[in-house]
Amino acid sequence: MNDVRPAGELELHDGVLKIEGELSFETIPAVLAETAEFAARPDLPENICIDFAAITGVDSAAVALLLDWRRMAVQRKKTLGFRNLPANLLALAELYGVADLIQPARA
Repeated sequence: MNDVRPAGELELHDGVLKIEGELSFETIPAVLAETAEFAARPDLPENICIDFAAITGVDSAAVALLLDWRRMAVQRKKTLGFRNLPANLLALAELYGVADLIQPARA
């Protein structure tokens, strides 16, 4: 099983959090737990972008993960963007009717 993990120790570099690996039903619980702990930090910046360039695969559970991240950001009054979302993830979001909630960060 491929682990999905943030690159490094869940550190932001210039407001960007890079994750890598596979986002699947099997890996989502661990990713969600790590990111929830990270999001609870008192020094979390106002604007955060999650970079998906190193993601190697996704399934429908990844859509739920992005929606949960979006919910956490709203609760914490943070701005969250996504960069380099895989085409198949965007297609799943479109299929489920939630693409307007999951949009890539504007370049």
